[in-house]
Amino acid sequence: MKLFVCQDCGNVLYFENRACERCGHRVAFLPEKETMSAIEPDGEAWKILADKGESRMLCRNAEYDACNWLTDAGDTTGYCRACRHNGIVPDLSDPVQLAGWRELEVAKHRLFYSLIRWKLPLQTRQENPEHGLIFNFLADDPNSGQKIMTGHDNGLITIALTETDEIERERRRLEMGEPYRTLLGHFRHEVGHYFWDVLVREGGRLEQCRAVFGDDSADYGQALQLHYAEGAPPDWQQTYVSAYATTHPWEDFAETWAHYLHIVDTLEMASEFGMEVRPRVDRDGELTARIRFNPYETRDVEALVNAWLPFTFAINSVNRAMGLRDLYPFILSPAVVGKLGFIHDLVRDVAKATKP
Repeated sequence: MKLFVCQDCGNVLYFENRACERCGHRVAFLPEKETMSAIEPDGEAWKILADKGESRMLCRNAEYDACNWLTDAGDTTGYCRACRHNGIVPDLSDPVQLAGWRELEVAKHRLFYSLIRWKLPLQTRQENPEHGLIFNFLADDPNSGQKIMTGHDNGLITIALTETDEIERERRRLEMGEPYRTLLGHFRHEVGHYFWDVLVREGGRLEQCRAVFGDDSADYGQALQLHYAEGAPPDWQQTYVSAYATTHPWEDFAETWAHYLHIVDTLEMASEFGMEVRPRVDRDGELTARIRFNPYETRDVEALVNAWLPFTFAINSVNRAMGLRDLYPFILSPAVVGKLGFIHDLVRDVAKATKP
């Protein structure tokens, strides 16, 4: 994630900003330029200061304060690149559900920032009725007692609105023995399943993927039952990024995909702040890193890992000094780094193929 600058006054802007706090200009994200722009009213549209005064519409979800993106030029849907992938949204007349949906949209827009940066293939359900990417944000039904489960099914990603309740999310984290559970983590994991379909199965990488993650033809339902009955093997950290990744090769891929997005997006933010880790007691340089590179353009996954490990060692220690849990409570074994490398190469190959 980047830092941005207001074109009117030069103030620093952040991705979720709706207005510049110095000059008061309304601001919005311009996806094709991957930047935030100050905007000014131009009839029913908005003049974009970052694009030589061109006019564009704000996404229709801006009226609910659920989106701060501009639509594409020539758009006829009224929705931005991220929101046109929405299917069902909660009852927006309910203040609690509206607030929860806004939280989901913050996470979803951060997800789409990464997908757009890599120029990954994104089709809506209208463009591809059988396998377009679509999100349903669903609330539990108090009358029938139906509980919504977060998951992926052939391009349809369902996110349970209950996950926006911090107490409930923490309860589920503890119940499932997870060190980490966030809305953004859900989005990144579930979209990993979608891109397994698009980039691996349909992209001709199935055998290569199986060589790294294992045979995905194993019965998924049985694997899931076995995981919940017996848990992860005791030595899982040697070859998997999380206990849940041991369930099935599909889950291993999705978990690794999510962690790859965590690493790249967080390192970009660290780079924007010019962060450097150089412990006084580190005589051999193993805990030293100078984060001055663009992780979205890094050739080798080792460069990402070599910066990520010192950075997370430092931030985890800072969190502990505040009595907080580790920012990144995971171990990246050599086997996991190899899996991250597969994701890295997969994403880079797509990005290279789509360059003009």
